[in-house]
Amino acid sequence: MTSTDFPEPTLVPVNGVELEVFEAGRENAGKPIVLCHGWPEHAFSWRHQMPALAAAGYHVIAPNQRGYGRSSRPAEVTDYDIAHLSGDLVALLDHYGYEDATFVGHDWGAFVVWGLTLLHPDRVNKVINLSLPYQERGEKPWIEFMEAVLGGDFYFVHFNRQPGVADAVFDDNTYRFLRNLYRKNEPPAEPRPGMALINLAGAEAPGGEPVMSDSELAVLVSAFETSGFTGSINWYRNLDRNWHLLADADPIIHQPTLMIYGDRDLVARSENLAAFVPNVEVVSLDCGHWIQQEEPEETNRVITQWLEHQDGPSRRTG
Repeated sequence: MTSTDFPEPTLVPVNGVELEVFEAGRENAGKPIVLCHGWPEHAFSWRHQMPALAAAGYHVIAPNQRGYGRSSRPAEVTDYDIAHLSGDLVALLDHYGYEDATFVGHDWGAFVVWGLTLLHPDRVNKVINLSLPYQERGEKPWIEFMEAVLGGDFYFVHFNRQPGVADAVFDDNTYRFLRNLYRKNEPPAEPRPGMALINLAGAEAPGGEPVMSDSELAVLVSAFETSGFTGSINWYRNLDRNWHLLADADPIIHQPTLMIYGDRDLVARSENLAAFVPNVEVVSLDCGHWIQQEEPEETNRVITQWLEHQDGPSRRTG
């Protein structure tokens, strides 16, 4: 699927906002799978998966989540906490008349899917997450912990402690930032002082190889030139709030789960994933962070085979 034949979106009212939603396989109504993008991404990041999942018999629903694309961008930072983000997905199921669905998340989308599954377990029948494993809720709120361990220049901490600074840099350098970020096979480089992503937005030349074509990159650049970055970065500004909101949830993910890692992804793997996600199957692919875009065919194969195995011969369609 290319940028020219990506589905036309519809604006769906949910949970007090509107989400820009892309669909495939509407003829497969009754078998929903919801794809949740990461940062700084777009539903377009699932362009390779949507046709494959529709062909496998699924009604594929890929929203631009709040803060992204043409979806609503509320002004209040707290409107981007896990209660709101998971509430949007629950309301999206209600809109389509679905009791539950399989949820797929990459990066921040994975965090939302983990949180949704803890807060609304009856609405999630299976979990497929890429890159970001389950995040154990330790004794300290997450940003506080990261600040102590990784320092104030770590981007999660910087986004929280210096609100608006990074947003402005990304807004002023949207094309260069996204071009320089969406790379693979990057040679190792010495860490530089300062906030790494702000440095990246100012770098003249990218490293490695592009993850996507110029026309594909243009879809993301256009979306962020329209929306700006603040809404999406506000997700980071709720991490400590999310830590509090998840305090009373059963911390165990009981649903069948597929966790896909990239061997060269810089996001840390979980050392005790099965303790919190007992029904997990783990797969590693030979790629970096942008898993489903770097290895689309392999990602599709792993996901569809796992789903087929989960559904079993009695429930298989086609």
